[in-house]
Amino acid sequence: MELRHLRYFLAVAEALNFTKAAALLRIAQPALSRRVRDLEDEIGVDLLKRSPRGVTLTAEGKLFLEKTRHLLKLADESVEQVRALARGEFGELHVGYAPAPTVEILPPALAAFQKAFPRVRVLLHDLSEQELNDGLRNGRLELAIMPRGEGSQSAGLEFEMLRSYPICVALAPTHRFARLKTITLELVAAEPMIGFSRKDYPEYYLALDRLYGPLGITPRFVVECDSGSSLITEVETGRGIAIASPVLKHATGKRLLYRPLTGTTEVMSVGIARATKGDVTPAGEKFCEILRKTSNGSTLVKSRAARSS
Repeated sequence: MELRHLRYFLAVAEALNFTKAAALLRIAQPALSRRVRDLEDEIGVDLLKRSPRGVTLTAEGKLFLEKTRHLLKLADESVEQVRALARGEFGELHVGYAPAPTVEILPPALAAFQKAFPRVRVLLHDLSEQELNDGLRNGRLELAIMPRGEGSQSAGLEFEMLRSYPICVALAPTHRFARLKTITLELVAAEPMIGFSRKDYPEYYLALDRLYGPLGITPRFVVECDSGSSLITEVETGRGIAIASPVLKHATGKRLLYRPLTGTTEVMSVGIARATKGDVTPAGEKFCEILRKTSNGSTLVKSRAARSS
């Protein structure tokens, strides 16, 4: 039994006439009669009652007609969905992200993508940097929107920059540095500092090493946070200051102040990360296209294992 046999039967059952059905199917009427008879022989029951005036459905034929319509509908939908999947217009897309650094990038891109491709279900995963890297490598994530990684942490991944931000100092409005217009690295290092968990955000400390290594200074961390929201709360309470990006303003409003950090040209690059040998679906590629458009351009920088070693 093949799908074409079901389509032949459906045409005859709806037209109740072999000649009309054959004309609709554009095949010879004797050939259509043989195909329907073959179908009946395979099933082992008569689906049609034949007479010189046409045909009528048997009780078995009426039931089979109902099931045939359902099966052919499923088959047609399956074909259409597979084609839509290949075009990037259907499916499921798992995207990891770091909330604070991507606040200017992800929301507008996601809104534009969902408007253009409503049948693609985008599942967002709010994860630490280490979890994002692991998720890309093990295939749980197709893409990640996150700060650029360095060293061994980025092995096996490639990165496409969308935007870059200067490094600044985040502090409570009541902090004594609030009166300063800019803050030096030396002043920051002398203060209690709030940072991220070394286990979950190793690249945060690699960036700090690049800042303070040439000066031979080791910052004094009093709290290590597991998320951006907890870091904001700790800084707001006045327990210390934090090296961050001004994009954090979107999450804190007037709760924190931000002062430029002098003595460095270091920036935080935010963009699209993917596994070097990963499989990005057509929907994922289209999402990347929209990310580029809504982020006003980008530069492709590949961080492969060979380069990071």
